[in-house]
This record gives sequence, C-alpha cells and structure tokens, in this order.
Amino acid sequence: MSFTRRQFLQSAAGGSAVVALASPLPAFWNRAALVSREIRGESILVVVQLSGGNDGLNTIVPFTDDRYYSARPKLAIPRDRVLKIDDELGLHPSLNGFAELLERQRLAIVQGVGYPDPNRSHFESMDFWHTCRRKNERREAGWLGQYLDASSQRAGGDSPAIHFGAEKQPLALAARDIRTPSIGSLERFRLQAGGRKDLEAAIGEITRVQRSTDNDLLTFVQSSTTSALAASRRVGEALKSYTPAVDHPAHELGEKLKIIAQLIDSGLQTRVYYVTLDGFDTHSQQPEAHAVLLSKLATAVAAFDADLRSHGHGERVLTFAFSEFGRRVEENASEGTDHGAAAPLFLAGPVKPGLHGAHPRLDDLVDGDPKFSIDFRQVYATLLENWLKWPSTEILGATYSPVAALAPRA
Repeated sequence: MSFTRRQFLQSAAGGSAVVALASPLPAFWNRAALVSREIRGESILVVVQLSGGNDGLNTIVPFTDDRYYSARPKLAIPRDRVLKIDDELGLHPSLNGFAELLERQRLAIVQGVGYPDPNRSHFESMDFWHTCRRKNERREAGWLGQYLDASSQRAGGDSPAIHFGAEKQPLALAARDIRTPSIGSLERFRLQAGGRKDLEAAIGEITRVQRSTDNDLLTFVQSSTTSALAASRRVGEALKSYTPAVDHPAHELGEKLKIIAQLIDSGLQTRVYYVTLDGFDTHSQQPEAHAVLLSKLATAVAAFDADLRSHGHGERVLTFAFSEFGRRVEENASEGTDHGAAAPLFLAGPVKPGLHGAHPRLDDLVDGDPKFSIDFRQVYATLLENWLKWPSTEILGATYSPVAALAPRA
C-alpha cells in the first residue's frame, strides 16, 4: 500500500498516522537544512555544570596547610591519599581520571574563581553565572544564548547548541532567536514512523514538493518536517556508524558525553553542548557523596577526551566544568560543608596544562570563605575570545582579561 499526499494529510489530520519526535524537534530543527559541506574544523565547547556548589578545598587539596586540617578535622583528605599536583596541592583521591589528563597535558585547573560580593543562594549565584547580570539588571538571555544569537549563521544547517538532560534547561542557553533543544537520549531523538517505509517515503515526497503559497503555517510544517527527517537521518547514522574507542563509564554523565562524542563524530555542526551533574550541595555526610560525584566527573571527562582524540577531534573540543560557588572552609556539625564562594573550575582538551591562578589563602578569608582572585567572566572571555572566536565585551557587559589557560589555536 502506498500513500498519496492527500491520503497522508487526511490521515495525519485524523490522528491515525503519527510522526512522533518524542521532543519538540520541529521547532528545534526549523532552522536546520541539509548542507553541502561539513565544518569539521570548527571548535566545539562542551559545558558540564556541577550543580549545588562543589567543595573546592576537597577537590584541589592544600595538603601542606595545617589550617586546612584544623578547619576540617573530619572532612580533610589525608595527606597520604592526595593525588599530588605539586609540592603543595593535590587532587581528591577520586579524581584519578583528572590525574591522567594532567599527565597527558590535557587538563587546566583555574583556581580561586568567583565574583565580587558573592551571593550564597544557589539560584541567584547560578543565574549570575548564566547571564553575567545581577538580579537587579535585565536578564533577557544567557551568555551562551547571546553568543548563539550573534553567531547563528556560522552554525551551518544544524542546531548551534544542544542541552542533554531532563532538568530545566539552563538559563545560560536562553536566547532571543535561537531555540536550543533539551533531549534525554539519542533513541528518543529519532523520528518514529511506526516502521512503515511507505509512510516515511510519503512524508519525504510531500516535503520535497515546491509550493507557491503565502500560508505561513503550511510553509512551517513543510520546512519543519524536512528538517526533522534530516535530523533523524543524521542521528540514525551516528548511532549506526560510531564505535567508541574507549569504554565510557556506565553512569548518567558518562552516557551523555558518549552521546555527544557520537554526534561530534557524525559531522553535526553543533558548536555548544550542555550537560549537568547534580548533587554537590553537600551539607551533611559529605565524604562518600562528594567522592562519588568527583569520580563520575573525572571518569566521564577522561573517557570523553580519550574517545575524541582517537577519532581525530581532540584538538577542536574543549570541555568546561564549573559550579556556582564553593563551600566554606570550616566543616559543619553534620560532617558536611555550607555554601561558600570561590572555587576551582576545569578545562579539558587542548589547554595549557596545570594550575592557573593562586590557590586561595586560608589565612586571608572573607566571612569564612576563600577570596576569589579570578572573576568567572574572565574565564568566559577566554572561552568566547580564544576558543569560539567571538567578541566578548557586549555579551559579558564589560571587558575582561582572558585567562592564559588555552593552547594557541589558529
């Protein structure tokens, strides 16, 4: 049995034929089209948001500082368990994956990152990181959303950004013109037509027909369906043709980064990917929970970087991991830590490896918190100016000096 265009439209209108995308893909792919060239040399940014406020002092451990051990009699990482970076600082013992990246000169650690007059609210602090605007300023778009709006012509036919995760889409991706999709898995992302090849063929025939019409809705449906078919084919090809070069860890972050590696290798022209690892609000019983979270982060990023390098993408993909704030220096009575301020963040890929910036001094605190020495907007300036090759001043609201943490890139 074959479908005519009239039969298809009647059937679709009656609900007996369903084209399901399992996510709002027509809107997402409305800007997309098949293109004749691949921009395989374009740089790609992968953002890993560590939600909840990562404890920076137990992540990058000042193992020679007695003040650290005095402030944290139960939580401090023993000196003999630290993965040493140099003679004073070391990684949490669960960060073996990061230690491997350091050995490969693929990890930069930017220390003491924060902002003036820190806000210890998760929501307000994260909103500031996402928009670079205080709560009394207009927040119409995120810092990445502004970049996406301004640079959308460089994205070719694919969506310039993708958010993976079931959580609310980060405000950082909010844009005026560009809609970023939030998707949970590649399988849910694929076009479903009930396995009926005749229906798929009919859809393709309809969308290929050129019409002269001023009906905006019909034009939208046609272009959206064409784009959805193209997207489904690209995703299907990625699922079939990609063979990971390493074993990605079997946890949620590992699976997300594995999917991103698949899409990058498929030739997708997306420039920004965004994922979240939640659970860093460790007010009580911190040691085990924090160790598990750091292990997930390090194993996932290390496997992702190794996989990318094996497929020839290692020099064009940068992974950026950050949290909205750190924790206070002193542990609390519940074997945890409370909301703080400055903390380290991480860049994995083609970087200038090692430590950047000074570790916060524990004898020079502000209200019990480590002082920041690097404004997070300096890191954003680095990513925009030196990685994505886009002017940063308008997006950030002022001019900030980049951090010298990236390897030179033409």
